[in-house]
Amino acid sequence: MSDRIGFIGLGIMGRPMASRLLGAGYEVTVWNRTASKAEALVQAGARRGASPRDVAARSDVTITMVADTPDVRAVILGPDGVIEGVRPGAVVIDMSTISPVATREIAESLAARGASMLDAPVSGGEKGAIEGTLSIMVGGAPEVFDRVLPILRTLGQNIVYMGDHGAGQVTKACNQLVLSLTILGVAEALALARKAGVDPSRVRAALLGGFAQSRVLELHGQRMLDGQFEPGFRTRLYHKDLGIVLQTGRALGMPLLGAGLAAQLYQVAMSRGLGELDYSVLGKVVAELGG
Repeated sequence: MSDRIGFIGLGIMGRPMASRLLGAGYEVTVWNRTASKAEALVQAGARRGASPRDVAARSDVTITMVADTPDVRAVILGPDGVIEGVRPGAVVIDMSTISPVATREIAESLAARGASMLDAPVSGGEKGAIEGTLSIMVGGAPEVFDRVLPILRTLGQNIVYMGDHGAGQVTKACNQLVLSLTILGVAEALALARKAGVDPSRVRAALLGGFAQSRVLELHGQRMLDGQFEPGFRTRLYHKDLGIVLQTGRALGMPLLGAGLAAQLYQVAMSRGLGELDYSVLGKVVAELGG
């Protein structure tokens, strides 16, 4: 008998992830703050939860996929939250990107109720969520990881156990750090080529054949060239993630100069009202700064 799964948070990432679990034959109970976002999943066979507490009470494994640290605290620890419905022996998997410190605190609170928690943030965007090819970085007890691995394999391809509580979130911070500087490098390279009178699309094609090749250059570089920034991952959420990167660095006494620069440029994007566009819109910001 397979685990009954609860899924809380049905945004750009959460909705296709819950859909994959439903398609794999799991019994899925869903909840979202905006109830209408659950409608398509309910029509496809999911059960509608009345609250995070209700979802947890109906589930062996409850997954949360919401925007930020306060949102995770609210749906897990808040009034009518997961912690009020979770049963001893159940598992909570937070797949949001949040503070490692908060992750450890939430895990302790759930442990006091006899439930286990994993932090399992993801990378791969909406496309990866739809196709089940996400990269998933997991923190928590290894035996809990082993228990839910079949569920994670429904959602992702590259699933790596990182260590104790918070290790998944630290890994995601490292991911966003590398990503931010790579996007900035691609943005500046394409803007420099254009300003020098060299076709940036040909520059991208040339760089894809050498050591500068990357998924960022391939996918986001093309978005920058096309000026198409429909959100796969919204700038406001990426800006939030960089805040977590810098917060983690400060807590550890680690100067993250590159991340600080990228965060400032994303703040420019936010101030220009670009927060709902894809985070590759940094290419537009850099190009405009260069005139």
